[in-house]
Formats: sequence, structure tokens, C-alpha cells
Amino acid sequence: MTIEDDDDLALPAALAAIAAIGFPAEAGEDEDDDNDHDDERDEDDAPEHPPVDFEPFEEFLDPDDTADWFRGWTANPDADAGQFRVFGQTADGGYAAFWLVREDAPLAEQPIVFLGSEGETGVVACDLPSFLWLVADGSGPYEAVEHPTRRSKPHPEFTAIAEKHAGTERMTAREVVAAARDEFPDFEDTMVELSR
Repeated sequence: MTIEDDDDLALPAALAAIAAIGFPAEAGEDEDDDNDHDDERDEDDAPEHPPVDFEPFEEFLDPDDTADWFRGWTANPDADAGQFRVFGQTADGGYAAFWLVREDAPLAEQPIVFLGSEGETGVVACDLPSFLWLVADGSGPYEAVEHPTRRSKPHPEFTAIAEKHAGTERMTAREVVAAARDEFPDFEDTMVELSR
């Protein structure tokens, strides 16, 4: 597999740009309450959820730390964490990572997955360009897995990053998640098989 050297922890430029902006920790409670009620009336079947729960790292998680985490997450001392390049986390310690399953494909063409602290798992995006559109549409890795029909709330700065780096047509978060689930329907089963 022709993936960048594991010793190189630098993020792709687009992810580094997202990390430099970051996601707000949380909105004011009153604002959330008002938005939730309005969205329930306005949106057909998907009220808006709380702010995106994601903290992008400034660089990839060190491979040794990734190995320790994955063995703990699976409770399997033999689990191979080399298939993941972790680049961010949720507040409760869930990780977002590139899943290195496409042989001879560069990192940006590998799918992106979420592995939650409570066992949540899912393929978030088919590749980095799709992930950029997911984020631009106001979603994150956790939301893609737990709230795949989350209401669109485009983020202007992240949209500008996607327009600059994705090189693909705009997609909504729902479209990104649906495509990822269609292409990688067995990811959850694969993770279950690795767990003890």
C-alpha cells in the first residue's frame, strides 16, 4: 500500500486548514433551545442536533499511541492498528481516522471512519474530498454515524476549504454518509470481529 510514511505525522493541507479553524465547543443553551424548537417545526424529519462534537488534531496521532488505543478499544492485544491514521476526536474520546483499505491508493482516497468510545462505528466518508463536503455541510464524524439525517447547516469557512481542496462537486452530509455506507457496508462487522 503506498501510504505516506507513518513517521510523517503532518496532516493533508485541507485537514490542517480545518484544524486551524476548529469547531466551537458549544453554543449557548438558550440559542440551542430556540434552534431545536424552530428546526422541529421547519425540518421534515430531522431536527437540528447540538453543535458538531469534533476536535481535529494538529497532526496525526502517533502510530504507537494509535496501537495502544486500538488494542484497548477492541480489548484485543493482537488487533492491528496499522490500518488507521487518527486525526481527531470527540469530547468523550471517540476517534476519527483514515481507514487504509484501498491498496495502492494515496491517503486522500482512503475512507474515513469513526470509532466511538461507547462502541459506535461507521464509515463517515468514502475519501477526503467527501469528508470535506460533510464538514462543510455542518456535520462531523460522530454526527455522520449517530445522526446521518442531520439537518444541513453549511459552514462558510469549511465550505471555502472544500471548494479549494476537494476537486469534486458539492455534496450534502446525507449524500456523503449514504455513499460511504453503500460502498463499505461491512465495516461494523469487521470491527466486531476484531474485538474480544
